[in-house]
Amino acid sequence: VEGSLKKKFLLKISDVNLTEFEPERMRFHREDFSLEILNTSRDDGRLYEYSVNKGSEEELWQIQLQVFEPVANPIIRILHREPSNSSCSLTLLCTSEQGDEVSYSWDSRDIGTGGICSGNSSILNISYSLWSPGFRCVCTARNLVSSLDVAFDSSQCGFEQ
Repeated sequence: VEGSLKKKFLLKISDVNLTEFEPERMRFHREDFSLEILNTSRDDGRLYEYSVNKGSEEELWQIQLQVFEPVANPIIRILHREPSNSSCSLTLLCTSEQGDEVSYSWDSRDIGTGGICSGNSSILNISYSLWSPGFRCVCTARNLVSSLDVAFDSSQCGFEQ
């Protein structure tokens, strides 16, 4: 019928009776009335409704579920290198091959690097003296469900050792 609306039920509770329509995919927790989706996939990202009937009234909540793919181990590539006898200038690119809505940030876990590794994008431009103590710039790839780090060692100045 044109304009009709179909709903698919996952669970129905009537008084003490519990009917699970997809028990292999869902797990209902009576202690807190939560519904767990097992082996979540992208297809599970949709609008869900929760309704309670009390006599002639119905109370309805709508919940939009979003499913995110976690980030993969990020990698750092050197986009540009300008070495000299006493300094090193690099443009570093940090990327994760997987993940939804990934954001990137850079920092250093070493004391006294003066914020040389600070950044809030996938690209980091750094310039430092080759005589300075070594430090590591750490890139973090993150989204709402995961976070992973990778580090670049300044002693390399971008050359393979």
